[in-house]
Amino acid sequence: MIRRKLSELITTSEKNKPLIFKKAYKYYTGLAVRAAHNGHAVDIFGCSLDEVGFLEMRELVKRTGGFSIMADLFNTAMFKDSFKLIFQADDKGELNMAFNATLEVQMSRELKVCGAIGHLSSLDKKSPSVSETVLGVGGTNAWKIPSLDRQTSIALYFEVVNQAANPQPPGQRGLIQLLTHYQNPKGQKILRITTVARPWAEMNASPSTFIPSFDQETATVLMARIAVFKSESEESPDVLRWIDRMLIRLCNRFGDYRKDEPNSFKLSPYLALYPQFMFHLRRSHLMQVFNSSPDETTFYRYMLFRETVTNSLTMIQPTLDAYSFNGPPSPVLLSASNILPDRILLLDTFFQVLIFYGQNIADWRNKNYHEDPNYAHFKQLLELPRADACELIKDRFPQPRYIECDQHSSPSRFLLAIVDPDVNYNQTNFGGGGVDVLTDDVNFHVFLEYLKKLAVQSN
Repeated sequence: MIRRKLSELITTSEKNKPLIFKKAYKYYTGLAVRAAHNGHAVDIFGCSLDEVGFLEMRELVKRTGGFSIMADLFNTAMFKDSFKLIFQADDKGELNMAFNATLEVQMSRELKVCGAIGHLSSLDKKSPSVSETVLGVGGTNAWKIPSLDRQTSIALYFEVVNQAANPQPPGQRGLIQLLTHYQNPKGQKILRITTVARPWAEMNASPSTFIPSFDQETATVLMARIAVFKSESEESPDVLRWIDRMLIRLCNRFGDYRKDEPNSFKLSPYLALYPQFMFHLRRSHLMQVFNSSPDETTFYRYMLFRETVTNSLTMIQPTLDAYSFNGPPSPVLLSASNILPDRILLLDTFFQVLIFYGQNIADWRNKNYHEDPNYAHFKQLLELPRADACELIKDRFPQPRYIECDQHSSPSRFLLAIVDPDVNYNQTNFGGGGVDVLTDDVNFHVFLEYLKKLAVQSN
């Protein structure tokens, strides 16, 4: 029991946390260090309509690779189905997990490791291959991961230390080797070695020779993990400015343009989606704490640190599919201009799967047209997004929240809060159609125009 005035905060998303938070965070971090050292994983299941203290306890799952589920109640299908997935067995009846793992990275002398970001803790193993530049959990080339599963994803960051005055000879390759020790459910100890070799680009080579090797989806997730990691110790506006600076630097370095002529700016197809990903990252729940409790924000960021590239990208830029009488289901841009009255939309944010019925579709459904045999095609149109939503939900951990809503209804705010506000009360509609989104955020078109202007500046 505690005695606190109602005017005194217990927890907050702000950097200057209350004293009660600092003491709790220090205590749980100490427990996390002990658990990780002993190879124990800690799981947290918090089902409550109020805060459960996940913000304070986050290091327990982050450092030990534990699972976490957040729901409203323990008796909901969302929690029950997620809990069952933890103990899902393979064809041999064994858990899809590994335990008490260590990850060590070795590399050729031209590379040094800056750190790792994921659910792990440092083993403080020093070597000449450890960089002085620290990203994430750095200062070591080995980490402890008490629990692993098939979705566990670790981001590793390297820097090239070979000086320009000492270029690599032609045909030389950079080598990275990952040594993973773990214990399977039978108790057997296994060593898995993965070696990656990549050719070095010549110092004076044109960017067009290596840009095709750029994976913009993976790069987005790597940058998102750095940004979220920085958000835990820096103010949100500072992190957003860092994202902007890095994006401008990339466009300035690899864009095709004439100095001080924004209209001449072009990006290679291998880079073209990257600005769009950064635009949605800035607006996502991963970076914006408004309208999310501290526990919710912590949970979103926790999931980013463990999921694969595909799932992480869905958190950053949710997918949107359209269903209509005009053709088969198709993916559409995450844009307010795609919200039309005669269309059904399926939104997947990873944490939520939402089916949105346009105004005309909702009216026809409410009049029971789908029960008339003469409108069998309308019944099929209503069933398609539900079947696709079930496929999305089926094997996802944790189970996302399933929502069905009509245009202009209260739950439709979940869609309106995410789409690009290119139809806006104070901005030009560049797409045509759609609905107005009441926000002061700039749309992607304006964002891109400013990016071009800054990227082509002479200074």
